[in-house]
Amino acid sequence: MTRILIADDHPMVRDALRSAVLYSCQATDVLEADALDGVVSTLEERGDLDLVLLDLNMPGMDGLAGLRMLRRRFPATPVVVVSAHDERRLMRDAIQSGAAGFIPKSTPRDAIAGALRQVLLGDVYLPPTAEEVSAEDEAEERETAEIARRVATLTAQQQRVLELLGTGKLNKEIAFELSITETTVKAHVSAILQKLKVYSRTQAVVIAGRAAVRR
Repeated sequence: MTRILIADDHPMVRDALRSAVLYSCQATDVLEADALDGVVSTLEERGDLDLVLLDLNMPGMDGLAGLRMLRRRFPATPVVVVSAHDERRLMRDAIQSGAAGFIPKSTPRDAIAGALRQVLLGDVYLPPTAEEVSAEDEAEERETAEIARRVATLTAQQQRVLELLGTGKLNKEIAFELSITETTVKAHVSAILQKLKVYSRTQAVVIAGRAAVRR
């Protein structure tokens, strides 16, 4: 007896996934949700589910943050991401965030069925394209690693100033929140720009955001 929850905010996608589920797993109980809140409430009420098929762009998901939350709260229930996006980085990040598999929505029904059977047997599923690494991917990885290295050179106070810059606060507002002078804030901002090798506060915030995504 296989119990599966299909979580997607598009009814046509849920119908297609239901067809693939019934075709591959002979599921006895196929439930549906169209938002993260619905997934959580269903798992709380029905803790015996065998699998969740999860769309990352549903209301409430906030991308991979929703996946990580589900894995923390319901670690015994495997989750397979089913997404319209098929970037290799996203696939790898989803697995690192606890997904038991990643299935692009463009995948044919037979291939979806095979992927679901593989996951239900305890394996992790990624499409073959996930293992392909282009020169562009490698260059981006190197650049992102370098950005993370630069951010790591910031002191704790500089990192805090950078976080507040990201919220749009002015120097005087940062000085008030951290109980320091505006002159000290300006010195921290100058050091941040120098360490990150950028020329503006906006660039610093953007580059810090890339490092945060990597974490």
